[in-house]
Amino acid sequence: MSPRGEVEDGVEDGVEDGVERVVVVVPARDEESTVARCVASLRAAAARCPVPVDVVVVADRCTDGTADVARAAGAHVLVRDAGSVGLARGLGVRAALGGVPADRLARWWVASTDADSAVPAGWLRHHVLTAASGVDLLLGTVRLDAPPTRHATWRREYAAGQWAGGHRHVHGANLGVRASTYLAAGGFPPLPAHEDRVLAARVRDLPGARVLASTRFPVLTSARLTGRAPRGVAHDLSA
Repeated sequence: MSPRGEVEDGVEDGVEDGVERVVVVVPARDEESTVARCVASLRAAAARCPVPVDVVVVADRCTDGTADVARAAGAHVLVRDAGSVGLARGLGVRAALGGVPADRLARWWVASTDADSAVPAGWLRHHVLTAASGVDLLLGTVRLDAPPTRHATWRREYAAGQWAGGHRHVHGANLGVRASTYLAAGGFPPLPAHEDRVLAARVRDLPGARVLASTRFPVLTSARLTGRAPRGVAHDLSA
């Protein structure tokens, strides 16, 4: 039995609520060493996606060449002075959806990942097909970019939060939401951390919203111990 509003994984075969375009928003602060890999993975995933994809990197208070590297890799880059990952994500979504007619928002999909992460090739196709089944919010998982012998405690605790067909995790590095649902929930709050959790909680509170927590297509994320956002994966690894 799924929680209220939750749906079971493996629902990709429907087409009634298909999307016509995807925007991927990537906040980045001083990520010149990782952002090219992130954008390259998104471009590879976009090549397998059945609808057009826009990749937006929000270079937030960067003191290095993040913006130039992301632009050279093929992303649309916004340079901002947000000062928080939540605000940076929100500014990226606002820019990406600007000008989209209100009656089309239900057919646009907002995907989110991080600049120190790399998505699998089937990631965006999974998002689009899941959206086509009527899901409004897709919550994915992550895997560490480190040998399996490292961070044993984190891996054990993380695995305890997963089960056949679902999980309890929320990551801005692996999240997708219907644009109309995103706006109805108030978007990403301008927080320095956990903006993803707040958005997910707000969506779950929307009447009729369908949420899928899927363990398919986990996103590779950095195993560094010093992160750009407080209380993120880096904080958990270093605890």
